[in-house]
Amino acid sequence: MSDLVLVIGNKNYSSWSMRPWVLMKQLGIDFQEVLLKFNSPEWDAEIDRRSPSKLVPVLWRGNQAVWDTLAIMEALHEWFAQKNVWPRDPEARSFARSASAEMHSGFRDLRQRMPMNIRASHPGQGRSAEVDANVKRIEYLWSEARSRYGKGGDFLFGEFSAADAMYAPVVMRFKTYAVPIGPVATKYCEAMRASNGIRAWIEGALQEKEIVPEDEPYRTTAATAAE
Repeated sequence: MSDLVLVIGNKNYSSWSMRPWVLMKQLGIDFQEVLLKFNSPEWDAEIDRRSPSKLVPVLWRGNQAVWDTLAIMEALHEWFAQKNVWPRDPEARSFARSASAEMHSGFRDLRQRMPMNIRASHPGQGRSAEVDANVKRIEYLWSEARSRYGKGGDFLFGEFSAADAMYAPVVMRFKTYAVPIGPVATKYCEAMRASNGIRAWIEGALQEKEIVPEDEPYRTTAATAAE
C-alpha cells in the first residue's frame, strides 16, 4: 500500500483535484485516493483533519501534508526525480513552469464563465471577448510549447508532464463548451483525452451523480426537474 494519500473533491467539477491526480496516474506514481464530495456530510466531517487549508487537493506522505496543486507537483518532482514531473531540458522546464504558473493564477474569465463540468454539454455557453482572449493566449502557449519542445511526443513538451496536468481541465472545458480552436490545439486535446490518466479521471466523473449548483450556471430548470 502506498504511503501517499491524495485528498480530492468531485471528479466532475474539481479542476484543481484533477491536476495532481492525472499527473500521478499518468506517470505511474502509486497513491491512495480519498474523495470528499462537495456539500456532503463526509466533507463536513473530514475536511478539517484532511486539509490544513480546508481545500482540496491535499497530498499526504505519512504525516506530512502538501497542499495547493503547484506545491504538490513540486513535491512530486523532488520525491520522484526519475519520473520527470517537469521536462528534463532546463529551458523547456522553465517554459513549463511559467506556463503552469500562468494557468494557476490567470485565465479567470475562462474559469469563471466556463466551470469544469465533464458530464455536461453546453456548446457556445460562456463565450465573451474576455474568454476568447484567454483561449487565444492558451492556444499560443500550447503552440509555442509544441513547436519548440514537443517533438518527442504528443504532449506540450513531448512526454506528459506537470504542465499537461495543469491544462487538463482546460481540455475538459473546451469539449464541454465546444470552444472553437485551431488544428494544433485540437490535436493536442485529442491526445490528452486519449491518455490513460485523463481517461481514468473522465470515467470516474461520468459515474458521479451529485449536482453542485454553483458549478452549474447553464443547467436548465427542466433538466433539474427530470432527475
